[in-house]
Amino acid sequence: MLDGLRDLIDNARNAVRAALGAALGPHFARLRETVAPYLNQARAYYARLEPREKRLVQIAGGLFAIFLAYNFIYLPIIDLRQDLSDRIVERQHQLADVRAMTQTYLRLKADLAQAHKHTVPGGKDFSLFSVVEKSLSDTVGREKVGSITPGVDRKVADGLVEYSVDLQLTNLSLPQLVDALYSLQTLSVPVRVSTIHIKRRFQDSHSYDVDMTCVALAKNA
Repeated sequence: MLDGLRDLIDNARNAVRAALGAALGPHFARLRETVAPYLNQARAYYARLEPREKRLVQIAGGLFAIFLAYNFIYLPIIDLRQDLSDRIVERQHQLADVRAMTQTYLRLKADLAQAHKHTVPGGKDFSLFSVVEKSLSDTVGREKVGSITPGVDRKVADGLVEYSVDLQLTNLSLPQLVDALYSLQTLSVPVRVSTIHIKRRFQDSHSYDVDMTCVALAKNA
């Protein structure tokens, strides 16, 4: 079987050679006829040269061959190698970018999943206003709540909406301020203080006025 396959390959190779010879033979023949007189003249001229002149011609021919090899063989190989090296570096940079984007995507996905776990009940039955007002009234007293205003609901991601309330607490002692923040952080629903500004009262250096914003994430109903 191997002998038959080898014969088939040899026959195919011979057929290709024959086809190329038939197609290119006339062109090579015309090229030889055109170049032959010049080659004969060059051989005759070289034969008449002195040994020292022949040596100089040989040196010149060697230098010319080196010039041709350098420009048409060595330099193209170096350029190709440099091009391949540049492409490899570019692909490595692209791969690093893809890996970085993948890590960012996975981190954001994990953050989103964590955010979904820390959400309050959505819909009309939940009121962040009522939750915050009750917590602060029970902790520091209703008289300390200067104002409390519901904010605008804001969509933060697919399936998530952020509730917010802006509130002012007045004339708080430092322990009351700590108790108020602690009560908000330990609610049964995940409420977060997003911004807070504490200002000491001029009338009493041991009392404080507080402006803060409380937010909570909820799933869209």
